[in-house]
Amino acid sequence: MAKSISDASSSSEDEKKPFNLSVNEKSDNSSLSSKASDYSAIPSVDHEFAGLSERDAEILRQQVAVPDVFVSFFTLFRYATTRDKLLLFAGILVSIAEGVMRPLMSIVFGSASQEFTDFPARGSMNGYNQTYYNQTTESWYYYNSTGNYTMQYDYDAEYAMFAIERFKANISRLALYLFLIGIGVAILTFLKSFIFIDRGDVLASRIKEHYLAATLRQNVGYFDKLGAGEITTRISSDTVLIQNAMSEKIGYIVSHTTTFIVAMVIAYVRSYLLTSIVLGNILAIMALSYVGSKYVTLYTRKSQESLSVGSSLAEEAFSSIRNVQAFGIQERMTSAYGTFLEISEKWSIKAGNATGLMAGLMSFLGFGIDVLTYWQGTRLYTERVLDFADMLTVIMLLFSGAFAFSIVSPYLGTIASGVAASGKIFSTIDRESAIDSSSDIGSRLSEVKGDIELKNVRFIYPSRLNVTVLCDFNLKIPAGKTVALVGASGSGKSTIVGIIERFYNPVEGEVLLDGHDIRSLNIRWLRQNIALVSQEPSLFACSIFENICYGLIGTPYEFATKEAKMELVIEACKQANAWDFIQDLPEKLDTSVGQRGFLMSGGQKQRIAIARAIVSNPRILLLDEATSALDTKSEGVVQEALDRASKNRTTIVIAHRLSTIKDADNIVVMRTGEILEQGTHSELLAKKAEYYGLVQAQRIKALNESTEEELLSTTEATNEKGIELGNYNSRLEKVQTEATITFEEPEAGPAHSIKSVLVMLYAISRRDLSIIFMALLTGCFTGAAYIGLGPLYGLLTEAYQLYGEPYYFDQLKREVYAVAIYFLIEAVVLLFTNTIGGSLFGYSASRVARSLRSMSFRSYLRQDVKYFDEDSRSVGALTSALGNNAQSIFALGGSTSNKMVEAIFIVLGGFIVSMAFAWKLAIVLYVSVPTILVVGYFRFKFLAEFAEQTKSENTSSSSYACEATSAIRTVLALTREEEILQRYKADLQKIVEANRVANFKSAFFDGLSRGIQFFIMALGFYYGGNLVADGEYSIFQFFIVFIIIVFGAEQSTTIFTFAPEMGKALMAGRSLKTLFESVPEIDAESTEGVVIPANEVTGELEFKDVHFRYPTRPEVKVLKGLNLKVKKGQFVALVGSSGCGKSTTIGLIESFYRPQKGKVLLDGHDVSTLNVTEYRNNIALVQQEPVLYSGSIKFNVALGSPNPVTDEQIESACRKANIHNFIMSLPDGYETLCGAKGSLLSGGQKQRIAIARALIREPKVLLLDEATSALDSESEKIVQAALDEAAKGRTTIAVAHRLSTIQNADVIYVFEDGKIVESGTHQQLLMNGGKYFGLVKLQALEN
Repeated sequence: MAKSISDASSSSEDEKKPFNLSVNEKSDNSSLSSKASDYSAIPSVDHEFAGLSERDAEILRQQVAVPDVFVSFFTLFRYATTRDKLLLFAGILVSIAEGVMRPLMSIVFGSASQEFTDFPARGSMNGYNQTYYNQTTESWYYYNSTGNYTMQYDYDAEYAMFAIERFKANISRLALYLFLIGIGVAILTFLKSFIFIDRGDVLASRIKEHYLAATLRQNVGYFDKLGAGEITTRISSDTVLIQNAMSEKIGYIVSHTTTFIVAMVIAYVRSYLLTSIVLGNILAIMALSYVGSKYVTLYTRKSQESLSVGSSLAEEAFSSIRNVQAFGIQERMTSAYGTFLEISEKWSIKAGNATGLMAGLMSFLGFGIDVLTYWQGTRLYTERVLDFADMLTVIMLLFSGAFAFSIVSPYLGTIASGVAASGKIFSTIDRESAIDSSSDIGSRLSEVKGDIELKNVRFIYPSRLNVTVLCDFNLKIPAGKTVALVGASGSGKSTIVGIIERFYNPVEGEVLLDGHDIRSLNIRWLRQNIALVSQEPSLFACSIFENICYGLIGTPYEFATKEAKMELVIEACKQANAWDFIQDLPEKLDTSVGQRGFLMSGGQKQRIAIARAIVSNPRILLLDEATSALDTKSEGVVQEALDRASKNRTTIVIAHRLSTIKDADNIVVMRTGEILEQGTHSELLAKKAEYYGLVQAQRIKALNESTEEELLSTTEATNEKGIELGNYNSRLEKVQTEATITFEEPEAGPAHSIKSVLVMLYAISRRDLSIIFMALLTGCFTGAAYIGLGPLYGLLTEAYQLYGEPYYFDQLKREVYAVAIYFLIEAVVLLFTNTIGGSLFGYSASRVARSLRSMSFRSYLRQDVKYFDEDSRSVGALTSALGNNAQSIFALGGSTSNKMVEAIFIVLGGFIVSMAFAWKLAIVLYVSVPTILVVGYFRFKFLAEFAEQTKSENTSSSSYACEATSAIRTVLALTREEEILQRYKADLQKIVEANRVANFKSAFFDGLSRGIQFFIMALGFYYGGNLVADGEYSIFQFFIVFIIIVFGAEQSTTIFTFAPEMGKALMAGRSLKTLFESVPEIDAESTEGVVIPANEVTGELEFKDVHFRYPTRPEVKVLKGLNLKVKKGQFVALVGSSGCGKSTTIGLIESFYRPQKGKVLLDGHDVSTLNVTEYRNNIALVQQEPVLYSGSIKFNVALGSPNPVTDEQIESACRKANIHNFIMSLPDGYETLCGAKGSLLSGGQKQRIAIARALIREPKVLLLDEATSALDSESEKIVQAALDEAAKGRTTIAVAHRLSTIQNADVIYVFEDGKIVESGTHQQLLMNGGKYFGLVKLQALEN
């Protein structure tokens, strides 16, 4: 036992981490611990193949290995066409042109500042300056700030007025230049934004197409450990990050980088000495950007990896919501999901720290440029190497360039996230599939006879290297013959089907079709000549007609008219015994089957799948438990149809119900990958060996001879007329709903306000309020530092105005050096505030994102089953929303939040400071600033509304891709890959076209807001210049207000560059608030309701006049006044036609739904009045299609108990379910991973683990919904004995089509059309000679 179960398994802490995952605290080289990577995806480490021969290892490695692909920013554009490249090139040119505008503004700004410093200070205009160039006179000369000598004349009012007018004219001219620059910026920004956003949409959609195409062409081994949720996350979340990296952020980076470069060039031309002095800072900024982006990319990629793995777990939970609800494992699944969130959070916080440090160092280096230029520039000025105009221009150029480069950091973070997210996607795209269904390589036979031979086949699953499933296996299947494979679960029967379908490659031997090795044949052609019906049928979310038509792909009828297809579909439905129930549906063949066929019963799904298989009249037919979900009557008719369909074609049948294969030409009995015996039914019975024992295990008790003879004539008469099928309960009668049975669609309330969303986020982040407060405080300090630029620049220009003459140079140096020291202090402050603020915002954003994901997952699992029945809430849609909503809100965290807080403080704080120094100028300019805010707000509001409108289209396309990948075996078998891709491409094209109009409007608002910033500057110079000229304000006052407002306008614009993210975040916040406030009618988290003490629960159940209709089909009556009573400790069986209401009865007992009329009682208590969780703790469910999760076997079994369990309890339950010996034969024993949805186990093995999970619960009521349908006869006999033993002392209700499993029931209820038509014991019902008697005769094997 030491091999199978660890000593720690009994601890409650271990249950909280069922996958044995932990945050890898010791090493930062891996995002997941070793166990976590087992859950993740495809193992790529070579040591897994140790112990295998080099040849075997290579064959297996090819089926699972994923290449490491180097991904750079330019890799994102690999699917750009020539047109795309031309448009992107145009966008880059436009961005460059827009980037040039800011240095031009700096030149204009320098010239304007020169005008101000040349203008005499107020109160000192006792004369005016007339400039003489290279002249001397006898008058008193002084050296003015332009470096020229001027002569002072006596004051003259006329000359003074001339100076003022000239000053006003120059300022007006420069203001006009700024206005024209603003117009250019507005137009260029509009073009830049639209081009990049639109191309980002287009190119992201192409990446999605190629990723789905690459996924669909992979061999099945690739999917054995890869959950569909991970694929959904790649398509819905990762591609969003990639799209952001290719959209308008590129334009911003190019324009800001251009500003930086052009500013440096012009500055170098103006003064190479001063520029060279600060060159070291510039190079440091560039190096910092490169190194910092590398680390941000690394940490972001590791964070995304964990999220993807967690999404697979979430997808499994959503797709098995009934199982989750039945066992009350919501908390444990949430805890398991939280393990991956914990790992993701760790790396996300590291990415935030790296981003914050990068922003802080960039600010320090940027302001360091100002310190150096003011310090050394003044030195050069006093040495007459540099004049004031050039020095001022160089300072402004270097400052604007450094500032432009510093605000690139959030955009670089976006790029880094996109590049990191693309790694896994391009790895899949570049992976060469070992069995590529999209390849045209391989021959196509002109005629297929159907001879199949397996020669010396040895097979090992790539995901389970320690187990040899088939060893030197040989089998011949002649053309046109039917061969049945029978034997214990796990003996290799389904493996043979997988090899013939080329889902896998054997490690040795060959499989021949008409003498040709199937590896030499074209894969798509091969699969189109084979029809497969799997044990668990997969239907797609479309109509019945469309589902069946998928069977025509690759045939001459694939592109036939609808009328021609309709004839084939109707005939196939009749042969599959599906036509009758289809005719009773409201929309007949056009009826939607729902997501994964959930609107159909198991039997109905199976019959539709059979019709899909035989509609193309295939040469080879593979039936893997094709009738396991059918009731006895349907099975008889369908089997007869399959027998007819099998004629003249090669048929391989896998069956546990031996009545379905007794007419096979050859029956092959297998065990552990070897053939024990083979022959016809009668030949094998005569041998009285292995097959004989299987038959005996399924024999149904016979009647007394006299009774049998008495009923024989009745039976023969019935057979002569043919089997009369009962009216299926699934008959969808269009009837008027009674007053007592009403369905009201909840009215959609108004969208949640921004305030309510913020209040919700506040409540969620309360645990981190101290962190958030500190982050806000640092953001305010950063904003205050930028506000401080106004007074500093005012002091600087005033110093040059007052002390610009040689006589005052010493005073000038003192004044300027003091200002430089203040700038140095600001640089240090910004270093700490940006670093700390960015890190704290990143930390809090990561924590909030984790909380939102965890709460969302918990809230989804809290909802009752009818919530998941809605088409809009498909598994793919929910998995996508789980990742996207939190990601959208997270996108506003970190450096983005830091920038927004800075901007808000600058706008508000700057207004206060400006009003204190120059209220007239402040009011005029600040009246203009709200224009930017209004334009930005409308852009944000428009994008938020548009995102809400397109949400359904985006969700639909993601859901469609998820559905296709989750049913990959069916997709590959039907060769649906191309059809799926074309439809997905069409869906994406619609989204791109719809987005184009929105992108145009968004770009327009973006350009307008950018242009307004320059218009405000122009207004500031014009109006402020007039105020200074008129003597109302000094230069010091003017520059305080002007610099603060210029920065305020810049920051206001910066806020709304994140308008798309803000819109998505608002939409996500509204969706999350709606989800969190959604309280289901049947609430498993509620503490309300009566609690019956566990020791007082007897297990007596009763249905009293129960009427029921599914909420999604209110026009369909399912149960019509059902009355049923199950006494304490009774074993009750429910039998009848598929869709007659048996499973619905189980669902009502489990409290998945509430009846619209009547009551379901437990020990006399109406179950609707009981506490849901405590009530379900007394019940255990084993479903028709077993549900396992991607953890270990131990974890899956332990899920059955609401309390911690010991190793001995787990082992005991597994022994009772006849699975212990098999588990112990595995190398990892109870720690063996089950794979995504139990894909690493056979159907029978999964079912027995599911039974063990139910038994460990020690329930008072045991519900078995076809619990043994997937078992072979030998296992079924043992498990049935265990179930019979387990049923003692507890109430057991079993739904069964295989009547041998319920012949010992105390009471058998026969259902038909939503009612019970007869009941009694096995013998009593046989004596009655009614419906049940007919079912028994159909399953008899004596013949």
